[in-house]
Amino acid sequence: MKGFVWICFLLFTAAAASGQYYLRGEIRDSSGRTLSSVKINLKSKGSIPYTSGHDGSFGIMLTNPTDSITLFLPGYEELKLAIDTRKYQVFTLKMRPSTLQKYNRKPGSLILQNKREKASRQSAPGERYSALRENDFITAAAFPETGYALNVDKAAYSNTRRFLQNEMHVPADAVRIEEMLNYFDFEQVEDTLQAGLFQCKTAVTSCPWNKQNQLLFINLTAPKLNLNNIPASNLVFLIDISGSMDQPNRLPLLQSAFKRLTENLREKDTISIVTYGGNVALALPPTSGAAKKQINNAIDSLTASEDTPGENAIRVAYSIAKQQFIPGGNNRVILATDGDFNVGQSSEKELEELIATYRQTGIYLTCLGVGMGNYKDSKLESLSKKGNGNFAYIDQLREAEKLLVQEFTETLFAVANDASVKVRFNSSLVHAYRLIGFDNKKDAIADSISQLEGGEVGSGHGTMAVFELEPVATGKAMPDQELANLRLQYKKPNDSNNWQQHFTVAYLPQELDSAAADYRFAAVIVGFGQLLKQSHHIGKYDYDQLLQLAEQAVNKTDQLQQELLLLIRKAIKIYRPEKEKRN
Repeated sequence: MKGFVWICFLLFTAAAASGQYYLRGEIRDSSGRTLSSVKINLKSKGSIPYTSGHDGSFGIMLTNPTDSITLFLPGYEELKLAIDTRKYQVFTLKMRPSTLQKYNRKPGSLILQNKREKASRQSAPGERYSALRENDFITAAAFPETGYALNVDKAAYSNTRRFLQNEMHVPADAVRIEEMLNYFDFEQVEDTLQAGLFQCKTAVTSCPWNKQNQLLFINLTAPKLNLNNIPASNLVFLIDISGSMDQPNRLPLLQSAFKRLTENLREKDTISIVTYGGNVALALPPTSGAAKKQINNAIDSLTASEDTPGENAIRVAYSIAKQQFIPGGNNRVILATDGDFNVGQSSEKELEELIATYRQTGIYLTCLGVGMGNYKDSKLESLSKKGNGNFAYIDQLREAEKLLVQEFTETLFAVANDASVKVRFNSSLVHAYRLIGFDNKKDAIADSISQLEGGEVGSGHGTMAVFELEPVATGKAMPDQELANLRLQYKKPNDSNNWQQHFTVAYLPQELDSAAADYRFAAVIVGFGQLLKQSHHIGKYDYDQLLQLAEQAVNKTDQLQQELLLLIRKAIKIYRPEKEKRN
């Protein structure tokens, strides 16, 4: 086994000169569109080639405070100039006349895309988020069925909290409402169904931002593993120690997070640590979870420097996970990074293809994001989905404890794969509907006519989905009428069979004020997310109305719910400064 590890190490380790400066930047065209695969040559590096990533960004360790850079991309004019390697650089490449002529044929879509990109990145230079398209209303008579994937991703809430606590506007594309809902625990039904099956609770209420409409809440809770019989874990910590991680809210925060995780390890668990930064190294060979001091010493020994060879590191981590594979166990690579891959296959598409090749091995991927100003949310989100795993953002040590200690089994032990829900509405009661959140999909119609890619669900995890409904204007519903039918589809770990569960939604509308506390609080989260996104669906609903609803809905004894109330008040100061001046 040791020989295998060292072979991996020798194959995928690339030496890099020690550096004192970390050149970061991005490359765009004259219209502001980011450019990927731009060839980058630096005088101090000689013939060593670098390229910009999928989002136009790059990061290179250097030994000098100044250098000479040359940029080249087919169809664009070559750019060569002297640079200060200590400063964040934004380069603009000019299109050659022949290239410009091609783009001028369809200026509308290009301008629209650039406006969307700029709007979503105003508060986060250097950070990248997947462009989202908000779901619109769909006519139930024409398209009665839609769907969504279940997952345990929670990154958007803690990342949104980071922006607001730093008194910054939140990029619209950073707000993923389904992940904000995922962050909180909603009331669960106590084992009223057969053991090993999902539980489902639903409610239909009035809609606070549109009195003519209604909200449908679907709360699905995954089965819980027996804590006394949790399978053994084979975990590979894949930790970014490149130069960009040399900040208190990056590598030091991750070191504290992994030490918290180590507290939960057992003798039968196996832990390995692979690092990448300048080269790929095996910081800890496969070790029993009982050797906590040895594991913590390896974590404490990590220091950040040099480039980011993410591709080789991923290959080595999966090779070790495969070598140590535990049949019937929890086999998982935990990638912890700011998402900045600059050496090797650095584009999102290439990294996705690499991760997808490991998906069928039974090895899961958890992505933990950290940092600000260089954080690549879009890459980590894409990798976690392709790796049949989950995704979270750690902005503070308390978040690490919540994620890796309090919610340990929920985060790291899957009970369902490829999990998705199909919802079929009764068009005699519902005129139109829209799924709130899940905006990474192109639109709700696409989900009703194509194969929906499901997600991973952890032990005991609850997912709350919310639809806004336009009810049929005429006629009254009978008490026994069904509003919708739900079909849950998933696979169990180590089981290739497809499982299904069916649920019905009774049409029992009620005022939101009289609904259970969980649904009122979920409405606050949904309203908050839409205001942050500046959604046109929210109409004239404002922060004052949201704050009033939140003050009535939050549980005064729940610290996390109280924190959301504070974030709403912070948002009012940031987005409504004129109100604060009047007060």
